[in-house]
Amino acid sequence: MKKLALIFGLGLIFYACAKVPLTGRSQLALVSSEEIQPLVDEQYDQVLKENKVVTGSADGQKVLKVGKRMAAAVESYLRDSGYAELADDFSWEFNLIESEQVNAWCMPGGKVAFYTGIMPITQTETGIAVVMGHEIAHAVAAHSRERMSNGLIANFGVGLLSTAIGQNPSLTQSIFLQSVGIGSELGMLSFSRKHETEADQLGLTFMAIAGYDPREAPIFWERMQAQSNGQAPPEFLSTHPDPRNRIKKLNEWMPDALKYYNAQ
Repeated sequence: MKKLALIFGLGLIFYACAKVPLTGRSQLALVSSEEIQPLVDEQYDQVLKENKVVTGSADGQKVLKVGKRMAAAVESYLRDSGYAELADDFSWEFNLIESEQVNAWCMPGGKVAFYTGIMPITQTETGIAVVMGHEIAHAVAAHSRERMSNGLIANFGVGLLSTAIGQNPSLTQSIFLQSVGIGSELGMLSFSRKHETEADQLGLTFMAIAGYDPREAPIFWERMQAQSNGQAPPEFLSTHPDPRNRIKKLNEWMPDALKYYNAQ
């Protein structure tokens, strides 16, 4: 009986796979976008209620302007590349939150938050686009859905999200928070770094398609690296690859990104 259950579970995992746009990497997709989105909407609204939103400020308007431009470019790319259904999944929101945290994130469905603490490092709209592209890439590549799928397997066995919620709602919420990058990432560092590298590659392409010079990306990460200055790294770097390796990879991807940029 156990053997039959194992075969069934492996078969379900095999069929519950998707491919990441652009990179083509196969990923586990036990949780659908339709299932995860209500949790996303609830959590995003809660974050906005519990924090001071300053989107109406000058910096907030820059985040909104860059976000809209990036979103339009990403949706155009997805539709042109045969991912129209994925493009339809996005209902974009861009907000700047007052906080000293050097951080930004994007939940599934395009729910974006920047913290004022990261704005001095971005410096320009192109710097914002570096961060925006990276964060949007997490949503386009469905990293949260993949993390949550793996979390459900690790904690509940192969099963449905609704089943996990029924069995242990608090643990399921914790897995969700981790999957969208708000909860603790402990125990998921190596898995997250793989996603961070993929988001770097996608984000570089997305900012180039939107007409932002991708050559500014390595320069931004040099500023971010200098920010730590031997101290604990900013939240934005806590699960990310070593900045030197990240800059090296960005420069390796640069020729392809410049093709998109020069085509604008």
